[in-house]
Amino acid sequence: MTGSSLWFVEVSPNMLNELARDTMAEALGIQFIEIGPDYLRARMPVDHRTRQYLGMLHGGASVALAETIASTGSNLIVNPQTHYCVGLEINANHLRSVKEGCVVAEARPLHIGRSTHVWDVRLYEEGTTRLVAIVRHTVIVLSRASSGS
Repeated sequence: MTGSSLWFVEVSPNMLNELARDTMAEALGIQFIEIGPDYLRARMPVDHRTRQYLGMLHGGASVALAETIASTGSNLIVNPQTHYCVGLEINANHLRSVKEGCVVAEARPLHIGRSTHVWDVRLYEEGTTRLVAIVRHTVIVLSRASSGS
């Protein structure tokens, strides 16, 4: 960790957005916007890529945003030379529909263990405190040596 930060290495939102090129995150328009000492924030548009046929934000797109931000957070906590993290379980409660604009996700760790991390991810309508979804995401920490990666 660096200083009083949770992160193993210092990164910027621009660096994370560059890593997301040619991934589902880019396809959905997910952009990292802030990295705090113990949280990450990202935004996603509510548009033709992320709406379901009734015209509102698709629950799967919300879950994709939450998993993207939490899994990225876990990978920033571990030494990338020796470990990597992937999703193990995810649970989402969709609280409010959104038809336009953007949603912002904020991810904070609830548990940082040697083999698992548990994240609390809150999605809000951008520019408001109106909760759209609450997500809990569990990530497994894997060793590069034992996986052959």
